[in-house]
Amino acid sequence: MKLTLKLLVLGISLMMFNACDKDDDSTPKPPSTSINKILPLGASRVEGLRPEYEGFRYELWKDLIDGDWTFDFIGTRTDNASYPSYNGNNFDVDHEGGGGGTSGQILSGIEGWLNETGSPDIVLFSSPGGNDALEGLPYEDVVENINNIIDIIQADNPNVTIFIEQMAPGRTDFMTPELTSYIEQLQQEVLSIASDQSTSTSQVIAVDMFTGFNDSLLADDIHYNEAGAEFIATRYYNVLINVLEQ
Repeated sequence: MKLTLKLLVLGISLMMFNACDKDDDSTPKPPSTSINKILPLGASRVEGLRPEYEGFRYELWKDLIDGDWTFDFIGTRTDNASYPSYNGNNFDVDHEGGGGGTSGQILSGIEGWLNETGSPDIVLFSSPGGNDALEGLPYEDVVENINNIIDIIQADNPNVTIFIEQMAPGRTDFMTPELTSYIEQLQQEVLSIASDQSTSTSQVIAVDMFTGFNDSLLADDIHYNEAGAEFIATRYYNVLINVLEQ
């Protein structure tokens, strides 16, 4: 990977980690007792950084409100961005998206996060391995990390449903041949992971986020604008409605 790309990635990663730090004096909330406890899991595409770029959570939350579903987003993180209320409801800001996070860092944190939040019913695993690709980390390690993350989530709740993204690409002029190959390989790998990791009680479902995705949906090289967030949220909503409890 070229030096300029590495420097750009490093700058993005450092900015995102600084943006998503939790307050040291924050008190963990009691575990949710709602049906349809949804854990948005990943990195900056989960978290967002308004007004620079969007995560998909707010648009998905609005879709779920419109569908009159009972649900609760869970996670140890929140963000301080301003989100307008919608139909008389205030946005549920809980999530587990740590900007710049690699698959190895998610693997290191997932058990503790689950202990703090309680077991999710549904996990939205966003762009798995995306930051690993940007940093040029070994592909085989990424696949192993993703499988191990799923193992831990399923051990925590053997009945969990996990949606795992076939991730959307970055901006066309940002995607080097090496990065394109890495991400396209991951997109196909996710299909095998979903098949291999599904059990009789826990579905792992691949969600195609790349077909139809284009540069007009990006705020910068890799993050969503509002239209991009709506695109991703719609893809999630269309599969979520098949597993949500009434």
